[in-house]
Amino acid sequence: MTVTTPEPTERGGEHLPWTQRLYLGNGYFDIVGKRKRWYIGFALLVLVCIASLGLKGFNLGIDFEGGTKIQMPATGVQGPIEVDQVQDAFQDALGRPAETVQVVGSGGGETIQIRTESLNAEQVGQVKESLFGELQPIGPNGAPSAEAISDSAVSGTWGGEITQQALIALGVFIVLVTIFLGFYFERWMAVAALVALLHDVVVTAGIYSLIGFEVTPSTVIGLLTILGFSLYDTVVVFDKVRENTRGLLGLTRRTYPEAANLAVNQTLMRSINTSIIALLPVAGLLFVGAGLLGVGMLRDLALVQLIGMIAGVVSSILLATPLLVDFKMRDAKYREHRAKVLQRRERGTGGESDASGDDSSGSSSAPSAAGSSATGGSEVAMASSGRSARDAGPKRGNRPSAKSRPSGKSGRPSGKKRR
Repeated sequence: MTVTTPEPTERGGEHLPWTQRLYLGNGYFDIVGKRKRWYIGFALLVLVCIASLGLKGFNLGIDFEGGTKIQMPATGVQGPIEVDQVQDAFQDALGRPAETVQVVGSGGGETIQIRTESLNAEQVGQVKESLFGELQPIGPNGAPSAEAISDSAVSGTWGGEITQQALIALGVFIVLVTIFLGFYFERWMAVAALVALLHDVVVTAGIYSLIGFEVTPSTVIGLLTILGFSLYDTVVVFDKVRENTRGLLGLTRRTYPEAANLAVNQTLMRSINTSIIALLPVAGLLFVGAGLLGVGMLRDLALVQLIGMIAGVVSSILLATPLLVDFKMRDAKYREHRAKVLQRRERGTGGESDASGDDSSGSSSAPSAAGSSATGGSEVAMASSGRSARDAGPKRGNRPSAKSRPSGKSGRPSGKKRR
């Protein structure tokens, strides 16, 4: 991203680094002006994700495809049984590792759960024999027992039912969001927010397909949770856009793209800080819950949230508002307003006389040149020329010299007594 250097809104702000000026609202990124670059990047990413979904598909877990589940106590003759020991025993029996091995429960009720693809009766017997021979799990009577190892078939219909319910929930969510945004904001804001929302879903699903992460019911549930976060960030930005563009058509200080770009920059630090705070517990859930505790369900839930939140932050900043600007500039009223603003800048007035109260957000002293870079090209040049004309301004007249003050005997009488 290109950093522009507009006039600082605070005295001495020009000497601050761009990071500090960004935090204080004195330095702006040209986000809306570079929107064609973002569109190309997003389009390529979405095409890759769609191609992966169509050609490669998902790596579905046994909850979707069906399989076999083997369960055994987590304590053996030699003490607690480790997950690696179970994987070694399973591989010794069938020559391949199990799909998932995890510890379920806590305390004395801990059990080890093995999930794998569908096995026939002979293969199940081989696995049980290997597990009992190498690990000697302790049964309810306190002695090693082969009966403590149980098996059951997992049906793939449960995962299908979860997916079906999730798709219904997704459809209801999109309908309610459309109604809410249409009433709270306006039509084009609702359309731009929905496009960003669909982008987050497609990119998250595409990354899962591209990298080959396993899709479980927890993944589907986690995918639904990221939609609310993505929408929240977009609503925050759009609320600032609405505030900056209120009564804009009656003023000539800045164009709609400039006001929208200013709104994105004013909420940029808030979006970054909110995202970091939201990602910290998700990262803890992923690296501590899955890495240290070895709970696969936590890993599946946190991984999809991590990917989806990152996609949501990027789309709310680089996609939603630029799309809104393009939608709004299709209206003749906003095109005429932009022409009026640029024409006024070209004459050198800069619209200062009509700009009072334009920035209701409290940054009315922000220069028009900062936002003019959002549309690029002629608007930047015209804004610069208008600013130069304003800086030149009318020269101050010479102050009339005061009359010389009388002094000496002819002036103010002294305090001495007259003789």
